[in-house]
Amino acid sequence: MDGKTLLEREQEHPQDVVVERDGRRVVTMDSARYVDAGNTLTDVVVPASYIGVLPARMIAIHRPRGVIGHDACVGKDGAGIAGLWYLEALGIPAATADGMTADMGNGADLYESGVVKHVNYIAETCGVKAGMTVREAADVLLDNDPTDTEVGNKVRREVVETHDSGRRVVVTDSIVWAYPEDENTSVLVTAGHTGRSGAKFLLEAKPWGFICHDGGMSKNRSGIAGLQTADEAGLAGACIDGTTAPIGDAFLGYAHGLISAHNEAAARRGVQVGMTVKEAAHLLLVGEA
Repeated sequence: MDGKTLLEREQEHPQDVVVERDGRRVVTMDSARYVDAGNTLTDVVVPASYIGVLPARMIAIHRPRGVIGHDACVGKDGAGIAGLWYLEALGIPAATADGMTADMGNGADLYESGVVKHVNYIAETCGVKAGMTVREAADVLLDNDPTDTEVGNKVRREVVETHDSGRRVVVTDSIVWAYPEDENTSVLVTAGHTGRSGAKFLLEAKPWGFICHDGGMSKNRSGIAGLQTADEAGLAGACIDGTTAPIGDAFLGYAHGLISAHNEAAARRGVQVGMTVKEAAHLLLVGEA
């Protein structure tokens, strides 16, 4: 040990203010350990730590305006970015940079070279998007307040394709967020499982078509059991391969997912295992019931 007291070590928090305007700052640092009470509410902090749950706890007690960290290349069980949703639950906007674009433990390099890859919902409401540079994202968090920081459901929903008939492809994270106007008009791309309970919600929603998640298939292929139930009701649908996109995020599923299973009604519209979710959603949209 260096002989310093805990209090003395607590006070050694090297930080660099890289932007300052309107009483707000962007502050870089080499570790989440260096976020402190001086960063409360006004500062977007850019610590070059992974944003797992442990660093998120260190940061959250000081309630900074926003956080941009390193993703440690995500790693096993998503541990490098697990803190994003810890911070989300507390109403703190947060994002992480792709681990191959920025040095770990080097706040200056993270700010200058990093490219955002993962974003929590609160940061999304501020305007932060994957693909932004960390510098750009920090400016967005500096200038924009989040629009939804309350605890509760966060409904993300976007129309991504529209057919001449008026039908459309709608991306939303759960089938439980189907709207009445989706009945017989929307292909719903969602990210909940397609199991027994999922089928219940599908039958209630009655969409033109659907793509849900396969839940990793799971025991007795229970993650896709709802495909048959939907088929019997005349609903054409398919499942996102759990190895290609995460459960619970329909937007990643639509952007990157592949189809792992489908029912006969979907097959009649041309849907096949292995095609992209985008391709399958389009075929479900333009095909006839």
